[in-house]
Amino acid sequence: MPEKKKDARIVKTYEFPTKPEKKTLGQILYDKETGQVFGRTAKSWGQLFVFYMIFYALLAALFTICMQALLATMNTQFPKWQLDASIIGTSPGVGYRPMATDSDTENIIRYTAANKSDVQQWVSRIDDFLTPYKDISKLIGNGKNQVICDVNSPPTGGNVCAFDTSKLGPCSSEQGYSYNKSAPCMFIKLNRIYGWVPELYDDVNDLPSDMPTDLVEHIKSLPENERKQIWVSCNGLTAADAETIGPLKYFPARGLPSYYYPYTNKPGYLSPLVAVHFARPTVKENINVECRVWAKNVIYRGGHRDRRGSLHVVLRIE
Repeated sequence: MPEKKKDARIVKTYEFPTKPEKKTLGQILYDKETGQVFGRTAKSWGQLFVFYMIFYALLAALFTICMQALLATMNTQFPKWQLDASIIGTSPGVGYRPMATDSDTENIIRYTAANKSDVQQWVSRIDDFLTPYKDISKLIGNGKNQVICDVNSPPTGGNVCAFDTSKLGPCSSEQGYSYNKSAPCMFIKLNRIYGWVPELYDDVNDLPSDMPTDLVEHIKSLPENERKQIWVSCNGLTAADAETIGPLKYFPARGLPSYYYPYTNKPGYLSPLVAVHFARPTVKENINVECRVWAKNVIYRGGHRDRRGSLHVVLRIE
């Protein structure tokens, strides 16, 4: 009988991992048996330290190279991309002061004329805004390059035009901007765009058909050399608002003089302003006010979304 062959298969056994020995805090800090500190030998710690030193040195060098390359393309005097080539474009936005501090009511001027603290809040906001206009020491270069300008004497060289706050009438700080008289003032300005030059409506025979009649008459009443302005008009947004807004007056003039432009980031420059005085608005009524600037190269768009060349403010006096 042939002998049976033995099974040559090798049986492998599996060893289950044992639970590592629990170390004390002292052993974690320094293990006398292995010489490890916090679980690493001196050689391991040295290799780790060298690796991260090289890694962060390279990272810092890369960051420095990128920043230097970026700064090399920038100029502190003027932007690289201007006018049509810029994101801002060639049509400046319209801003106003004072503004509410609450973002939910930022386009609302609402106060109680008999409440002194309420009035003072709005007066203080205008005071803060006009501080560099009244105190030129707050400006870069202390405003030493500011000069008095007019249509016949535009600024030259490194000079900029001063803005005379003494001609604001009832919209002056001395009169509290007339907030305590239920006849508040609002200041209109254009956002700055480097190098922008306004194209003016200075020809009485070339005024837009939708320009308010009172503004048309005002332009026609001025001498030709005084028409070189970016005009400002404010009106009630609806027929009901037109009845409650009352008469409006503008200080120091009804426009932004062209000799303040272009803006070229010169030290001491201040944007021109138009103060709109609501002489007798109806109290305890929400008055929707739209203010618009008029220049041929200022795009106008009304409505609540994507408004351009104008602003919308709700005025309410309790």
